[in-house]
Amino acid sequence: LQSSNSLKASYEDWLLTYGLSISPFHMRWQTALFNRQFYNWGRWKPRFLYLWFSIGMVFGIVAMFGSVILLGKTLIQTLTQMLTEAPKAQNDRMLQVVVSVLPSVCFVLLSCPHQQVPGVNLPVSQLTYFFSAILISGVIHEVGHGVAAIREQVRFNGFGIFVFIVYPGAFVDLFTTHLQLISPVQQLRIFCAGVWHNFVLGVASFIVLFLLPAILFPFYYTGVGALVTEVAEDSPANGPRGLFVGDLVTNLQDCPVYSVEDWNSCLGDISEKSQVGYCISAATLQQLSFPARVYRRLDGTVECCSNNSLTDICFSYSNKLDSHLYACLPARKVIEASKVCRANMDCQKDFVPSFCVTPSLENQTRLIRVKHPPHIDMLYVGHPLHLQYTVSLSSFVPRQNFLSIDLPVVIETFCKYLISLSGALAVINAVPCFALDGQWILNSFLEATLSSLIVEKQNRELVGFLILLAGSALLAANVALGLWMVTAR
Repeated sequence: LQSSNSLKASYEDWLLTYGLSISPFHMRWQTALFNRQFYNWGRWKPRFLYLWFSIGMVFGIVAMFGSVILLGKTLIQTLTQMLTEAPKAQNDRMLQVVVSVLPSVCFVLLSCPHQQVPGVNLPVSQLTYFFSAILISGVIHEVGHGVAAIREQVRFNGFGIFVFIVYPGAFVDLFTTHLQLISPVQQLRIFCAGVWHNFVLGVASFIVLFLLPAILFPFYYTGVGALVTEVAEDSPANGPRGLFVGDLVTNLQDCPVYSVEDWNSCLGDISEKSQVGYCISAATLQQLSFPARVYRRLDGTVECCSNNSLTDICFSYSNKLDSHLYACLPARKVIEASKVCRANMDCQKDFVPSFCVTPSLENQTRLIRVKHPPHIDMLYVGHPLHLQYTVSLSSFVPRQNFLSIDLPVVIETFCKYLISLSGALAVINAVPCFALDGQWILNSFLEATLSSLIVEKQNRELVGFLILLAGSALLAANVALGLWMVTAR
């Protein structure tokens, strides 16, 4: 269209009429439709707004120094982890940054505990949350700048939204000459307003997340178990005797489950600890067991059942004469009505000879008994993480059948994305780095504090340039190592 002699003029007029700007990988829309609303916000309760943005100014300055310290510690921690032969667990990392720097917007991801990057390890089902949280965080960020600018008598030209590749963002158009004429402290209130509003949005989202059980109490109750909301088709828990949507999980082995947090904690404990055993009387053991060939697997564990068996499992036990005995037993008959144990002494009762039989499974594999009454218990054999990642659950149980079981999950997930992305945007955008808010915060801060110490403005600008150069290098190093940590693993 741009190269067409007959359509170029009309096409450019059409773009100008609707405030559109289109270029490779970038589309932008700017409008003055919201100017009146912005002016109404900027003139609402002047004293309150003065106090509000003054607090934001203090937060922005503190965040600028704090972000440098945080990124410095993160860089040292990441380098140490890379150079150490036995790196720490993923949960031990303080922060890893994956940043896409766009004009006036910085999109950030926190790895707490797992980094999620579209196209790398972010599930397709989470993309809506991801991009919605980015857009809302960006809009709130720019609303902060716009309202603060109007409060400081800076002309507001318009508000806009853009898409860079696939990332959405927002921006405000301010009259640059007015910005240059106001005092450095007034500039600080404007430049710090974005990160301040992102911080407030993150705190508000955290409060909603924390109070969600109370907010939804009239419609949902909690503390009775973990409600199954989805079971992946390829999940080992999918089957006629597996888990179904709407089931309420109350126990994993002898570990009670009252919420999703309990479910994850129980699976973590099961994964870290050795396999538990089950009490069985000597008479029942002799009745259920049958002769089988015993052989060792490649990892050193013992198998004594046929590979074709879907119901039998090889169990190991010990008696006073031999400490390594094996028996192929029907798993469900052994486990049902049995209590868990670690040694034979845990099973002695009423002088009835009993043994503690333990499943003889491959390393990291566990036999897990999942209770979801009133259904028959599910017996799961496999890695606990496979069960954790292929079954989605909620701590909220509807009081009425017509209520959606997905609504609390949607609210929870969206709040978590807002906390992560908006909070990270507040921290990273405060870094004294070129093209971020931190650049303008630093320049105004130096003008407000060093004017009497460094009289020449050129020298103050040189100091600011050197700090920005160091901050940019620090952020770039974190970005590079963060991308490497995500993609290399």
